Amino acid sequence: MNAYDSEKMADLLYASHGLEKTEHAEEADVIVLNTCSVREKAQEKVFSDLGRLAELKLEKPHLVIAVGGCVASQEGEAIVARAPYVDLVFGPQTLHRLPALLDERRRSGRAQVDISFPEIEKFDALPPARVEGPTAFVSIMEGCSKYCSFCVVPYTRGEEFSRPIADVLREITDLAARGVKEVTLLGQNVNAWLDMDSGDEDLDFAALLEAVSAIPGIARIRYTTSHPLEFTQRLIEAHARLPKLVGQVHLPVQSGSDPILQAMKRGYTALEYKSIIRRLRAVCPQISISSDFIVGFPGETAADFAATLKLIDEVGFDGSYGFIYSARPGTPAAELPDNVDAATKLSRLQQLLAKTDAEAARVAQAMVGTRQRVLVDGHAKRDTAELRGRTDNNRVVNFPGSSRLIGHFVDVTITATAHYSLRGEVVTEEPVTT
Repeated sequence: MNAYDSEKMADLLYASHGLEKTEHAEEADVIVLNTCSVREKAQEKVFSDLGRLAELKLEKPHLVIAVGGCVASQEGEAIVARAPYVDLVFGPQTLHRLPALLDERRRSGRAQVDISFPEIEKFDALPPARVEGPTAFVSIMEGCSKYCSFCVVPYTRGEEFSRPIADVLREITDLAARGVKEVTLLGQNVNAWLDMDSGDEDLDFAALLEAVSAIPGIARIRYTTSHPLEFTQRLIEAHARLPKLVGQVHLPVQSGSDPILQAMKRGYTALEYKSIIRRLRAVCPQISISSDFIVGFPGETAADFAATLKLIDEVGFDGSYGFIYSARPGTPAAELPDNVDAATKLSRLQQLLAKTDAEAARVAQAMVGTRQRVLVDGHAKRDTAELRGRTDNNRVVNFPGSSRLIGHFVDVTITATAHYSLRGEVVTEEPVTT
C-alpha cells in the first residue's frame, strides 16, 4: 500500500509541477518521506532521516521537505514542532492535496499540515497512473474497521471505505489499454471491499474479481492483504472458477494460539483459519499460502508459541513474514503488560523464521523441473543481461532471454533455486498468449 501511495505522490507532482524523480537527494527540489507506523523502528527511522535532511536544508533553503503517510497522520503538528525545517505534513487520505499544500507553502512561507480523513475524495483527485511495465497496483479500498488490539492502522488511515465498482473497473480498463497484463488489487483488508454506492450486498469482493476478470487484456489478478473474517465461501469459489485469479493468497494469521488471537481481537480461532485453508485447497489443491506472524505479544506463553509452530506445520505456508511485537501508542495492546522479555522474543522469531523458511525452500525445490508461465517484467536485478519475471504463485524467476520478451508471458522451465528466487530457462523464445 505504501509503495502504491509513493507512486501516486510521484504522479501528482509530475502532473502538477512537472517534477521528476531523482535518485540523488542533493538534486531534489522536493523530498517526500512516505512513512509507516505499523512497527516502532519504522517510526524512529523517520526522525533519523529527517535529522540527516536538516543539513541539506541549510545548504538549499528552497528545498521543500514533506512527511506523508501514517507517521504523519499520527504525529501531525508534532513533526513540525520537533523538526521545524519540515514544510509539509499530510496523511494517507490527503496525499492528493500534496500539490496544493506545496503551492501554499511556497506562497505563505508557513509549514502546512493536513491529516484529515476526506475518504473517497482522494481517489477522485488522483491523476492517471504512469504505466512503466506490464504490472500495476490498483487500490480498491482504504482504511480498516477491525481494530485489532495491536494495530494502529484504523487510527492513521481511518475506517474502511470502498471505491465504487465503476471507478475501479474504469481504472483497470485504462491500464489494460496501455499494456498492463497483471493487476494487484490493494486494501488494508482488501476482501472487505463492497460496492457501497449500490448498497447491493451481492456486489462483494468476489463479484469485483469476476468483473475484473472479464476485462480484455488483463491476464492475471492478484490481491493483498486479505483478512480471515471476510474470506467468504464466495471468494473461495471465485478461486475455483476464475482462471485469471492466481493460485496464491496472502492471508495473515498472526498467531496459532486462540487465547492470543482473542487478546489480539482478530475475531477467529486457529481452527476457523485452518478451515479456510482446507476449503481453499479443496477447490485449488496447488494454491500457495503465505502469512504474517507476530511473536512475543503481551502474555504469550511457551504453550502459545508452540501452538503457532504447530499451525505452521499443519498449514504448510509458502513463505511468511514474522515480526517481533512492538507496542504502538494509542492501541489497546499498548496498555497490556509487555511481559515477554526481548531475548525470548528474538529466540521465538528465529525459530519461527527457520520453520517458515524451510517450508518455503521445500516448495521452491519442488518447482525445479516444472514448467511455469512467467510474466516478464524487466531485467534481473543482479545481472541486467538476464530477465526477471514472476510465476503464478508469486515466485521471482531469473533467466537468460531476449529483451523483446519484456512485457509478455513466456513458459520457463525451473532449473534451480536461489535464496529468494528461482533460476529458469525459456522453453521457447516466442511470447505465449494466456
